[in-house]
Amino acid sequence: MKYFLEALKKLNPTDFVVLVFYVFLSLLNLVYYHRVEQWYLLILANVFLIAFIFIVSYYDERLNSKLLRFIHNWYLIPLIFITFKELYMMIKPIRIVDCDQFLISIDRWLLHTDITVELYKIASPLLTEILQISYATFFFLPVILGVELLLNKRTDEFRFATFLIVYGFFLSFYGYFLAPAIGPRFTLHNFYSINADLPGLYLTNFLRDFVNAGESLRPGMLHPEAVVQRDVFPSGHTDMTLIVMYLSYKYKLKSRYFLIPNGLLLIFSTLYLRYHYAIDVIGGIAFMIFTVWSGKHVFNTWQRFRGIKEFSYKNNFKNK
Repeated sequence: MKYFLEALKKLNPTDFVVLVFYVFLSLLNLVYYHRVEQWYLLILANVFLIAFIFIVSYYDERLNSKLLRFIHNWYLIPLIFITFKELYMMIKPIRIVDCDQFLISIDRWLLHTDITVELYKIASPLLTEILQISYATFFFLPVILGVELLLNKRTDEFRFATFLIVYGFFLSFYGYFLAPAIGPRFTLHNFYSINADLPGLYLTNFLRDFVNAGESLRPGMLHPEAVVQRDVFPSGHTDMTLIVMYLSYKYKLKSRYFLIPNGLLLIFSTLYLRYHYAIDVIGGIAFMIFTVWSGKHVFNTWQRFRGIKEFSYKNNFKNK
């Protein structure tokens, strides 16, 4: 137990939330082994990733290697994609019934209409092109934020920003289990007519196909609604984009002049492009608020466990 506790203390707060989430996924695979195909391979992969985190965090501290530090800082990018695909293999067999009709009914109660249907009235190829490009920038936004912080040698801010983004991703992933849904492009509209309904100019169709491929959809496949990822509520694009916008503003980064206006377009695009219901965006805003509020407490609690006195949250993050 002593050696295990010592190994835990080597984990930074971001490593810790990754560990917790992968233990959760492994337990879920174990409980629902009779529903999840290849559950044992998923658990084996999770164990490998947990071991990888322990090894990297241990040797990063001992060796002070630039390569190990780079891996430790950026392993989270492929990890989020890997986690996203593991959820793809788990959510549908575990949560058999989708919640789309419930989400639609909430939208109609709140707005007395379907927001994607209303937004179609202002559709134009130029607007579609701009919004599809903005939507496709989603995964680059946290990278832009992190790179600027590192280039400015703001290491403490980088560590907290990384933590908050990963923590936010994982909280939204819990939401996918709670309310699995496929979105209005399948339920309120004809998925295969979207290129005709919302044509762009030059890049729209390519980017749309790229997004679809990330959700395991292939052009011309039958019954895409049965195959697509259940990742609608909350809107992770809204949740994570707001976190990046908030951090860029808080730290007065130069990139905020791109991240904030682009982020607003991106959030609007989730509705206009028919990826999300209005309640998904509202849920994304609520998840962002909870993430920012709870994140600092989780971060500081783990730092205290490691014997590291936390920082001032108001301005920047400096060890006392």
